[in-house]
Amino acid sequence: MGDHFEKGQQALLNEGEENEMEIFGYRTQSCRKTLCLAGSIFSFGILPLVFYWRPAWHVWANCIPCSLQEADVVLLRTTDEFQTYSWKKVVWICLSALNSAFRLIPDHPLITDEEYIINRAIRKPDLKVRCIKVQKIRYVWNNLEGQFQKIGSLEDWLSSAKIHVKFGSGLTTEEQEIRRLICGPNTIDVEITPIWKLLIKEVLNPFYIFQLFSVCLWFSEDYKEYAFAIVIMSIISIALTVYDLREQSVKLHHLVESHNSITVSVCEKKAGVQELESRFLVPGDLLILTGNKVQMPCDAILIDGSCVVDEGMLTGESIPVTKTPLPKMDSSVPWKTQSEADYKRHVLFCGTEVIQARGACSGAVKAVVLQTGFNTAKGDLVRSILYPKPMNFKLYRDAIRFLLCLVGTATIGMIYTLCVYVLSGEPPEEVVKKALDVITIAVPPALPAALTTGIIYAQRRLKKRGIFCISPQRINVCGQLNLVCFDKTGTLTRDGLDLWGVVPCDRSGFQEVHSFASGKALPWSPLYAAMASCHSLILLDGTIHGDPLDLKMFEATTWEMVVSGHDFHIKGAPACAMVVKPCKTASQVPVEGIAILHQFPFSSALQRMTVIVQEMGGDWLAFMKGAPERVASFCQPETVPTSFVSELQIYTTQGFRVIGLAYKKLEMDHHTTALMRDQVESDLIFLGLLILENRLKEETKPALEELISARIRTVMITGDNLQTAITVARKSGMVSESQKVILIEANETTESSSASISWQLVEEKKHIAYRNQDNYINIREEVSDNSREGSYHFALSGKSFQVISQHFSSLLPKILINGTIFARMSPGQKSSLVEEFQKLDYFVGMCGDGANDCGALKMAHVGISLSEQEASVASPFTSKTPNIECVPHLIKEGRAALVTSFCMFKYMALYSMIQYVGVLLLYWETNSLSNYQFLFQDLAITTLIGVTNIFVLVLVIQLSVCLFILFADIPELYRRLDLLCTPVLWRVYIVIMLGSNFIVSLAVEEAIIENRALWMIIKRCFGYQSKSQYRIWQRALANDPSWPPINQTSYSDMPACGRGVSYSNPVFESNEEQL
Repeated sequence: MGDHFEKGQQALLNEGEENEMEIFGYRTQSCRKTLCLAGSIFSFGILPLVFYWRPAWHVWANCIPCSLQEADVVLLRTTDEFQTYSWKKVVWICLSALNSAFRLIPDHPLITDEEYIINRAIRKPDLKVRCIKVQKIRYVWNNLEGQFQKIGSLEDWLSSAKIHVKFGSGLTTEEQEIRRLICGPNTIDVEITPIWKLLIKEVLNPFYIFQLFSVCLWFSEDYKEYAFAIVIMSIISIALTVYDLREQSVKLHHLVESHNSITVSVCEKKAGVQELESRFLVPGDLLILTGNKVQMPCDAILIDGSCVVDEGMLTGESIPVTKTPLPKMDSSVPWKTQSEADYKRHVLFCGTEVIQARGACSGAVKAVVLQTGFNTAKGDLVRSILYPKPMNFKLYRDAIRFLLCLVGTATIGMIYTLCVYVLSGEPPEEVVKKALDVITIAVPPALPAALTTGIIYAQRRLKKRGIFCISPQRINVCGQLNLVCFDKTGTLTRDGLDLWGVVPCDRSGFQEVHSFASGKALPWSPLYAAMASCHSLILLDGTIHGDPLDLKMFEATTWEMVVSGHDFHIKGAPACAMVVKPCKTASQVPVEGIAILHQFPFSSALQRMTVIVQEMGGDWLAFMKGAPERVASFCQPETVPTSFVSELQIYTTQGFRVIGLAYKKLEMDHHTTALMRDQVESDLIFLGLLILENRLKEETKPALEELISARIRTVMITGDNLQTAITVARKSGMVSESQKVILIEANETTESSSASISWQLVEEKKHIAYRNQDNYINIREEVSDNSREGSYHFALSGKSFQVISQHFSSLLPKILINGTIFARMSPGQKSSLVEEFQKLDYFVGMCGDGANDCGALKMAHVGISLSEQEASVASPFTSKTPNIECVPHLIKEGRAALVTSFCMFKYMALYSMIQYVGVLLLYWETNSLSNYQFLFQDLAITTLIGVTNIFVLVLVIQLSVCLFILFADIPELYRRLDLLCTPVLWRVYIVIMLGSNFIVSLAVEEAIIENRALWMIIKRCFGYQSKSQYRIWQRALANDPSWPPINQTSYSDMPACGRGVSYSNPVFESNEEQL
């Protein structure tokens, strides 16, 4: 049911997004509702319980399909592999409630402009809005387009000019009231769930319902002891679960509580600046930011002034980030795509802290509210915690299947029992009891609890090692990891960067390297000025804060930083401009100081930053700093030394972090903020290279060697230079000395040619200049015949990865099978790469330091954050020790927990089957085990082992007790336990049988079941091969003599390339690279 719908009855919600859902329209029918109510009464509450477990059945039983426009109930189904159902009621918002504030009529000017979703949602003439609320987000019915759309944010199509004109002077009170009613309050409300609600939700779990059924049956059979034991265990289990859920609810509530009680300044169009609580904010409001240390209560677009923001809560990167105002452009292009730079540099995100707000020309700092409530960046993070992506783990799927098999077996046993006892003339109530008893024997109620035993003890051991887990079920998944991705900087290499030296250059080429270790001062030059001023450092309470790289570079100049005032005021500069000047101990320089007038902040997508400065009483200059290849591309060709490639290679091959610097003089005839970035970043003069040392952490190499020896693939995903990444991969052991590295370079379609992909073997010794400036890698031009033999690794950049994904999708899985080094990857590309690996059936782990890795950490099967920032809340695991030693430990504990779960599963299943067969044999004689015999088996033998980790000790004690009872010959004991005294010889036979069974079982376990070599032989004999996608590709590539292609270039319009194979990622998108 629910799959055949006419047009208009079905649609997609959040199309293309991570939380995409299908939505179906239904209308409640009175007669169906009456029948369901009668069924609920006559079934004694069983029908509502079934509807609770199966929401789709509730809708199908009570409603009939209809168009979404007429629906009063909608059924939602996730589009992922889980196909999870939920249902929501459609509610109406009446705008007539606003009549007390002002008279709202259908043709009121405020609601006639149908450009905006809010106005399209208002049904005229009755002034009502239809809406639903799904996972804390409100959706309204767009009457014009006939679909539900998300509300609570500004429209994406708005241009920068439209934002400045429409919202630059604020909203009127009437506009605010309408938006407030439709969009809802600007709150991230996580209510503390009442204990009674948590209790009911937990008790209604199918497992506890089955336990309730079992306990009632046992009490009716006077099997009170075990019934009480199960009741006590269940109460303890429920109490602990409810306590944990309550604690999590309280913690999350306190985490977001402060967000809802912030006082802000809002500029209204007629009333001027007003103070109000942040919960009254609506999209389009004009915020006035005053003072420092301001918590952002919403997402907002900065339109005037600049801000320095701490985004540690969202990114894990607690270094200040500079935000610049959205420029007002005449273009009608959407504001997010109007420039090549990342639009996020104009956005102040909810939950972040504005450390410093500076107005332009002594004006106010203004920002337009972009998103409110759960639509914001912080709201999205909280929603990811409230509604985590379900896990599809094979062990649990198999456990459910096996339970269903046990239920089938129990059904056969019930039929058998009914036949035997009815034919024997037993009373009906006794027949029913015995038949139902078979279910509780075949399906052990303690099985789910036993499966979590390994997880509980693994979590305890991980905690002792400083590894904390917020999703215990993922511990079992750790045991199946066969590929782990690592970020480089701060994860494989040390956090701190040491400034090793600079390589100045002039028209004649590169000069001699200046090493800072020598203690000799760097002579004054534009390069020196660039080091002193081209950064995003800020001065806060007398202390300099900022990016570690910027700090190291600035400290090397021995200059100091001050804020311009009466002593350092520069004409045309903001009153509070940042000024850097030589300290008293510094060597003589020809300038008194440099004022930093304007910044174009660093962006990981653009790989550069630029500043506009003025020497005190001197020239206006622009300085650029960034990836050498990017900086060189903006310079005059004659200023870039001819040995640029080889010089860069000397340092990158040694694993150094290399930064390029450039500058130019500016002719200033207008204000700095009026200059466009592309005007400033052109015709620069190349100044030289800044060399920073980023060493491997001591723990990196041993940890990687341990993973590789365990046949777990290791992959590097970094935003750094490709050659540096290759060098680090070799030094860390990720790529061994005997293995080859093949560079893959893909280029986008141009006017003259289609998209291309080339393959070159990286040469470590021979220095040959390479034409393309995106990669500076030594290439081996001649390849011997045996170069294709042995192991090889692919290395490529984020740009190439994107081109391959879009134009060579059939090649992507082949590349990923041996892809090890991915450099210059944006955050969006990291997430996409992890997803592509998962498509190949890899169990993927991701280890990062929290900076720009949040998306990939969330996407991976197992995310391990080495950062203790609040962003790590999105990662299942957080390590207090900031190195990758935690990864092997986590996999070991995962495997231990997985093995324990398997063993407990086999043990519990075997115990239930033995008891089941034994009882059915006794039923043939219309007999059964006594309650004490059941109690000894259920409680002493099984339950104690299921809840303890001292397995061997308990087993020895149990065996001792059994042997004592077997040979004790104490008549009173036998009488109390309802045991029949058998001849001594029989008892000896029993012991011999048990001993023989143990020896045979041990021999079979060691010689057959655990004999890996034997199973490999059997697999080969029967031609069994793994059905995992990556195994299939590995076999195909091993038999392909033309793979890997070396010294070849292919084009997307060639028959063998492009989209010949239907393997693609339709949701692949990297906003950072497209801008």
